[in-house]
Order: sequence, then structure tokens, then C-alpha cells
Amino acid sequence: MGLMKIFITGLPGVGKTTLVLRVAEELKAYNLKIGGFVTQEVREKGRRVGFKIKALDTGEEGILAWIGDGYPRVGRYVVNLEDLNRVGVLAIKRALEDADLIIIDEIGAMEYKSMEFAEAVEKAVKSEKPLLATVHRNYAKRFKDYGKLYVLTPENREHIRQEIMESLRMLLKF
Repeated sequence: MGLMKIFITGLPGVGKTTLVLRVAEELKAYNLKIGGFVTQEVREKGRRVGFKIKALDTGEEGILAWIGDGYPRVGRYVVNLEDLNRVGVLAIKRALEDADLIIIDEIGAMEYKSMEFAEAVEKAVKSEKPLLATVHRNYAKRFKDYGKLYVLTPENREHIRQEIMESLRMLLKF
């Protein structure tokens, strides 16, 4: 199949992060090395107050964004460039070195506030490594020529997960 790049987009809350986490768990069962990071909502009393970022290889966590004052900002959130670079960008760099699959969750406005992040994404997209990335819908068109772009919905997400697993199985031979 040559270069394997899979991009997933869709509305917020449709299950993009859940999908990549499930794929990562399944692949780990085959002793494959998964690198990169996921982002997850932080909620207090039922409302979203921020996002955390977690490296898939080390489990290291940081704060990606929080409601509040400061810069750089996206909507009501302040983006924490320090943690994005320390946890997220370094996880991509490690994955480029020695992972079987790079996961980047997600590529969007918050993440693009970091120059280092933008460079790491470009390297990952152009690398020889398989990549599974979630992309904010405003950025999805940028990536459609680099690989396969899926638009996730509640109706198709299980089918898409199975299709992605099949593609990775052929590629990574497990």
C-alpha cells in the first residue's frame, strides 16, 4: 500500500479520540509500538473547562488549553504552548524515531498556534511511517491529498474503525 496516512474528521463529540484510542489499544495487544498523543476534554460540573494532552508512549500528561485570559487564544480558551510542545511535539518526534504507528489527535486551530507543532506534523505527514491523525473539520481539506480522509459520524464510526484496522493489519502485518 506504500505510504499509509489516515485522517479522520467529523463534528465535535462524534468519537474521533475514542476511535484512535481503541485502535491504539488493539495494536498494543500485538506488541506494536504506538507513538504520538491524544487530547481529551476536561470537565468540571458537567461543563468543558479545557483540554489535556497525553503522550501515548510514556503516559505523560499536560494541559493543552484552559478557559481564561491570556495568549495565544482560540475562542474562550488559552493555549498552553509549553505543554503542547513538551508533551505533544516531543511525542511526535519520538514516534518518528521508533514507533510502528504515529497518532496525532488532533490537528486544529489550537495546535497550530505552535510553530514546532506545525513542523512536526509536516514531518509526520511526509515521513515513511504510518500515521493516524484526527483533523478539525476546518483543516481537513489540507490533508486529503496525503492519504485517506474519513468523515466520522455516529452511524459509520464502527465500520470506519474496522476498515482502519484492516488497512493497518495489511500494512503492519499483524
